[in-house]
Amino acid sequence: MDTRQLAAFCAVVERRSFSHAAEQLGVTQPAVSLQVRALEKRLGTQLLDRSGRRVEPTEAGRRLYRGAQRLLTLEAQMLDELAAEAEGELTGSLSIGASTGPAAIVVPQLLCEFQAAHPGVRVALEVHDTRTVVELVAERRLELGIVGAAPRHRGVRYEPFAYDEVVLVCPPGHRFAGRDLDVHELVSETLVVMQEGAGVRRIVEDELRRLGLRLRDLDLRLELGLQESVRSAVLAGFGVTFISRAAVESDLAAGALAEARVSGMNGRREISLARGTGRVSSRIADAFAEFAQGRAPTPAAFRTTDRARTA
Repeated sequence: MDTRQLAAFCAVVERRSFSHAAEQLGVTQPAVSLQVRALEKRLGTQLLDRSGRRVEPTEAGRRLYRGAQRLLTLEAQMLDELAAEAEGELTGSLSIGASTGPAAIVVPQLLCEFQAAHPGVRVALEVHDTRTVVELVAERRLELGIVGAAPRHRGVRYEPFAYDEVVLVCPPGHRFAGRDLDVHELVSETLVVMQEGAGVRRIVEDELRRLGLRLRDLDLRLELGLQESVRSAVLAGFGVTFISRAAVESDLAAGALAEARVSGMNGRREISLARGTGRVSSRIADAFAEFAQGRAPTPAAFRTTDRARTA
């Protein structure tokens, strides 16, 4: 039922005049007449008696008027509630996923700060590899994702909001420690890698391919899942790995790990918010996106390094 037609009809019944109804509604008299005629045509019955000096409702018109009043009152209440919700305190749930790199460093703090600022919001975070997070967002099982790579997916769009760097790390006494390497030196070294679907692994694969190597050309004896697993393996001396700088910043500072640089390899990456395409975002999701955009780039662990890369 078109509530504009009902509002015009009710105004005519109440004012007993098309011209007075138009004045009340702030429209022209022909516009009111058109709305009422359209309503009568749709219902297949005459609603107003126009034969006298004043317009009077027919029997059908009186029945419709009583129901229309209730419907218009309900509509006004609903609009008032929505307006209050749009302007009032955030309440409800935020379902969000993150890949392991961002989830280990920046995401928990962001979510805790966001929830503290909005006590009426319940936050639920799921941690997966990048590919799984993207799939869950595309399937609308998660409203937002935070990922360190942006694999193409027609069901997802990305909004970059922070930066990180993928670095090669090794034990401090390793022959790679502190050196600039030719990419082919990696062939003779045990490389600890993350599982397929991890954002760091995707970036490494792309960069190696650009430099003329494939990941399978290297000595891949240890594929240990996600970030914390490969970090632990390298700390224990079982090989070298590519990993998020944010995940090993404290280890590098303490001398527990050392960094090596592969000539020509660019490990800089964007940390992105993933949203489902064609999906209307909730007010909570929009509020968190704005919150994250204003805070995520500042932590030291996620600043892009300015060190020049030599080709």
